[in-house]
Amino acid sequence: MANRKIVVALGGNAILSKDASAEAQQAALRETAKTLVSLVKENEKLIITHGNGPQVGNLLLQQMIGSTKSNPAMPIDTAVSMTEGSIGYWMQNAMDDVLEDEGIDKSAATVVTQVEVDANDSAFQNPSKPIGPFYEKEDINKIRELHPEYIYVEDAGRGYRRVVPSPKPVNVREYQVINSLVDNNVIPISVGGGGVPVVREGNHLIGCEAVIDKDFASEKLAELIKADLLIILTAVDNVYINFNKPDQKKLENVTVEELENYINENQFAKGSMLPKVQAAINFVNNGCGEAVVTSLKNINNFLQKGSGTIITK
Repeated sequence: MANRKIVVALGGNAILSKDASAEAQQAALRETAKTLVSLVKENEKLIITHGNGPQVGNLLLQQMIGSTKSNPAMPIDTAVSMTEGSIGYWMQNAMDDVLEDEGIDKSAATVVTQVEVDANDSAFQNPSKPIGPFYEKEDINKIRELHPEYIYVEDAGRGYRRVVPSPKPVNVREYQVINSLVDNNVIPISVGGGGVPVVREGNHLIGCEAVIDKDFASEKLAELIKADLLIILTAVDNVYINFNKPDQKKLENVTVEELENYINENQFAKGSMLPKVQAAINFVNNGCGEAVVTSLKNINNFLQKGSGTIITK
């Protein structure tokens, strides 16, 4: 089974927990790299994708605080590319260190990835993805003086948050570059934070104010490069039904049809597990191979015992 092409999707929260310093995030990624190298040791072809939710939220806050008319905050597409670069740098540095420590003749490289979305996606008419910090109502009025185009909604009595569209990915512009790196013994790090959202205007790709779900973007990349396996990492070893209830049940080997039935029963939380399950279903339905949802710490158990939630046709 070795020598498979495997896309592993890391969550942004796996990189940053409470300490937002560069040093803390680099330390977390070094531990992540030690785990991911176990796949390389099995002669698998590894492609890493990652989230950036906490990081891009912090960056946008920093941009907002320093924003003036003469030195305005950068738009979201640029902020996503900035975190793709910073997290990619930390990740490739950590991977290269661990690979060298293990005596493995490979290296990692970051690809700042443009992910195309449909300009007519209904998400653009219904911004729903919260980003950045909470604000009081009076703060919103001050922000609107500089950025009247921003949309804020009240969030569960905790304050107001900016919301942006979250369109579905339709293409990954650099997927052939990523495939070339894999073919040349390089571990690509790409589709950071769902990738830089772009729309096509004639022959040009134009950045837009949106955030793409990184699980859907990872699936689209896995599909395009014809990966054999998509591993979506989350906080738990398995997907559960009746989660956190007395009769909760972990799913181990499950079919697409079974998962679709569970979705109809509203078994999976919209903001967390649902997109992971939907991305896994998309990958399997596209005839590419199997998908796995599990935790980072369970990777070795998956390799040795098949532990985790394994989704098949």
